[in-house]
Amino acid sequence: MAWARAPRRVPFWWPLALCGVAGALLGGGYGLLADREYAASGYVVVRDTGEGADPAAAVGLAQAFGRIATGDAVLTTAQTDAGVSLDRLRDGVRASTSPDAPMIEITGTAPRAARAAEMANAVTRALIAYGNDAADSTGARLTVFAEAQPSAAPVSAAPLVRLAVGLVAGLLVGLLVLLVRTNAGDPPGPVTTVPAQPRDQSGRHDPSEERERERAAPRPRTDRPMSGRPG
Repeated sequence: MAWARAPRRVPFWWPLALCGVAGALLGGGYGLLADREYAASGYVVVRDTGEGADPAAAVGLAQAFGRIATGDAVLTTAQTDAGVSLDRLRDGVRASTSPDAPMIEITGTAPRAARAAEMANAVTRALIAYGNDAADSTGARLTVFAEAQPSAAPVSAAPLVRLAVGLVAGLLVGLLVLLVRTNAGDPPGPVTTVPAQPRDQSGRHDPSEERERERAAPRPRTDRPMSGRPG
C-alpha cells in the first residue's frame, strides 16, 4: 500500500536565502563584467621666483594652479597629447594639493594602467606649460617632481569583494522582507464588545432602566434540597 506523502512546508526564512543568493550572483556578475580601473599619479612643484620668495606664497600659488589643472584651458592642450577626448579627460583626471607643500598631484584613472599614466602626464605637461607662460605675471615656475608610472594593481574592487557586497545587500533586503511578512502574519488581538448603556428619550443614560433589567434577569438558585436522615 502506497502512503501519500504530506506536502512539505516552505521554511519561513526562504526570502532571506533567496535574496542572499540573488545579491551574491548580481554582485559577482558585476565584478566579472565591469571594467577594472587603474590609477597613476604625477607631481608638479611650484617655486616662487619673485624677490624675497616666501614658502607660504609658493603654497598659495600651488593651490591656485591646482584649481585650474582640470579646467578647459589646460585640458584642451592636454587632450591631443593624451590621445583621448576632452570629456574623457574631465572624467578621468583629478588634481589635489597639499596645505603644507607647494606641490600638485595629478591623478589619471582608466581601464588600462598605461592609459592612466599617459593621461596624468599629459595634463602635467600642459599645466607646466600654462603656468610657465604666465611666470612674468605670477612670479612662479612649475617643474615636474615625478612623472606618473603605470600601476600594477587596479584600484577598483575585486570581483570577490563585489560578490561579498552583493551578498550582504541581498541578506539585508531578505531580512527586511522577512520582518514585513512576520508582522503581516500576526493574528489580530481579541475584540472586546462593550454593551450599550440604556438611554432615555433625550439620549442621556437612564439608571432606572438598567435597574429594571437587572431585576428581570434570572438569578441562579442557591438553596439546596435537604436530605432526610433515616430514622
